Amino acid sequence: MPKKEIIITSEGLLKLEAELKDLSQVRRPEIISRIKTAKELGDLSENAEYTAAKEEQSFIEGRIQEIEEITKHVKVVANGGHKDVISVGSKITIEIEGDTDTFEIVGSTESDPANGKISTDSPVGQALLGHKAKDVVKISTPDGAVTYKIVSVS
Repeated sequence: MPKKEIIITSEGLLKLEAELKDLSQVRRPEIISRIKTAKELGDLSENAEYTAAKEEQSFIEGRIQEIEEITKHVKVVANGGHKDVISVGSKITIEIEGDTDTFEIVGSTESDPANGKISTDSPVGQALLGHKAKDVVKISTPDGAVTYKIVSVS
């Protein structure tokens, strides 16, 4: 069964590639050195430094594998010429009950709501896709329906 495409912006792909480079070329060699030094201290069964280094190595190797798997199935998407229609890569300003907020629609691997990056897989992202500036969209949330007025799309 083929793996589902992972939608990502070009900026998101660059960040993943930079993280992969850092993990494989900087952090991996550092952790190998820490493990070697910890081994030289003797008894590994009660060596906290060795245990911590091995746990960190496991995390680093797992993240490297995860990024490599993501990049195998990635589809880079840009706001393809439809600046007026919300799609992946769109930066939008919305109005909710008199307050305005600005965020970007991104693929699920880039989602970071605290920093204004809303996933296409989220209920808000799904509801806004395909809409234009001045559209009014009602979105169901756990706290009830919220009305979003789309102020601008870029």
